[in-house]
Amino acid sequence: MSASASTVSRPPASDVSPWVGLVGLATLLAYICLCRMWPELVVAFDIPAPAEPMSGPYSALLAMFLTGASMAAWSIFVEKVHRRPSTGIDWCKRKPLSETFDISVTKIAGLWATWAIIGAIYCLGRWYWEGQYLFAMKVIGVAAIPVFLFSVPYVFWLDRVMVKPKDHSWHFGAMLLGREAWDSEQVKKHWRAWIIKGFFSAFMISILPGGFASIVEADLAEVIQNPVATGILLFELLFVIDVQIGTVGYLCTFRPLDAHIRSGNPFLAGWLAALLCYPPFVFAFMGNGGVIQYEYNTAGWGYWFEGNDLLLWAWAAWLVFLTAIYAWATVAFGIRFSNLTYRGVLTNGPYRFTRHPAYVSKNLFWWCSVMPFLVTSGSMVDVIRNTVFLACVSGIYYWRARTEEAHLLGEDPKYREYYDWMQEHGLITSRLAKLTRAINPRPSRGTTQVQPAE
Repeated sequence: MSASASTVSRPPASDVSPWVGLVGLATLLAYICLCRMWPELVVAFDIPAPAEPMSGPYSALLAMFLTGASMAAWSIFVEKVHRRPSTGIDWCKRKPLSETFDISVTKIAGLWATWAIIGAIYCLGRWYWEGQYLFAMKVIGVAAIPVFLFSVPYVFWLDRVMVKPKDHSWHFGAMLLGREAWDSEQVKKHWRAWIIKGFFSAFMISILPGGFASIVEADLAEVIQNPVATGILLFELLFVIDVQIGTVGYLCTFRPLDAHIRSGNPFLAGWLAALLCYPPFVFAFMGNGGVIQYEYNTAGWGYWFEGNDLLLWAWAAWLVFLTAIYAWATVAFGIRFSNLTYRGVLTNGPYRFTRHPAYVSKNLFWWCSVMPFLVTSGSMVDVIRNTVFLACVSGIYYWRARTEEAHLLGEDPKYREYYDWMQEHGLITSRLAKLTRAINPRPSRGTTQVQPAE
């Protein structure tokens, strides 16, 4: 007799091994050390290169490539994820090319049209041609032709071993060509996945260089004497880890890695909640002069604790801890990180304690670092506004969490099992669930009550 989700001592097995992210983390940290030591290596080994740290934007891009390559290699050669049934691939039943040729051509037509449309949107979006986005546009522009060309052999090769080669891309291609039956729901799934990839990939690539350069160029001897500077440097390092591994997740959605996007969030509310947190929309709502900007006349923790070194060091440690949880939540995904998607169920790492460790830690960090309830103007109006508006931001993240849960609950029985287990056993989630039940004693979510999120 199997135990129910509420009585078992462990959550369901995770679809993502913790080792994938750890391999990527080790690779990234090793490369950062190499970049910092590069001037000494140039001198010691008489290397014909400038004796300066490798902190440029293309070094940041190489860091991302090496991090992704190491995680992909571990996934294939050690964990052999390419043999999992969830890939939708059966390597033992290779079809003849004549059987899949028309399918592949249709799929390539759908992919090429999709990329052309995304490229056109990049051209129309003015924010993509200024500031940090210029680097992303240059990288994507250089990569475009190789990607178009590589897609041809890749699709022909993969379709021969796919169990069901007529995937979302095929349905969109069939719609464009107008010669075969296609499913509008599959076309919607295709576009949800590619809008996510197109929007977030450009953003993630654009923020690779800045943080990476600050870490590689940092003067540790100067920073280590100051608790505020030490905290800021560690924040930046952890954000670099998050961005580097997160970018890999958006770009490496390959089926043989079992990292493909099974589905994008089908709920409009989920998209609104997520997009409000990213450029260009975030500037209108939370940026300087935004509708819910929460940093009017604030000064931050370093200002308010100035002169008390013990408290500064303790507060820096607390904020570093919160940022580390945030970075850990991304590392735990390994090669599968991305917003608004279902790519398997993650139940290990910080996800043993709460279903949304990144959101919890990020919002706690903002409250504890910005301190919106303390203002330099002495104005109670500023205190109230800042506090209310940061509460609104936290509310948006709660909204994101709920829409993500609704998406995953409708997609995978394993997530429903994980959801119920966390309600009873999650270190943070179970206590919040008990509090919620005490306030509003309604029946808990049962697996029989869940409807597909289609």
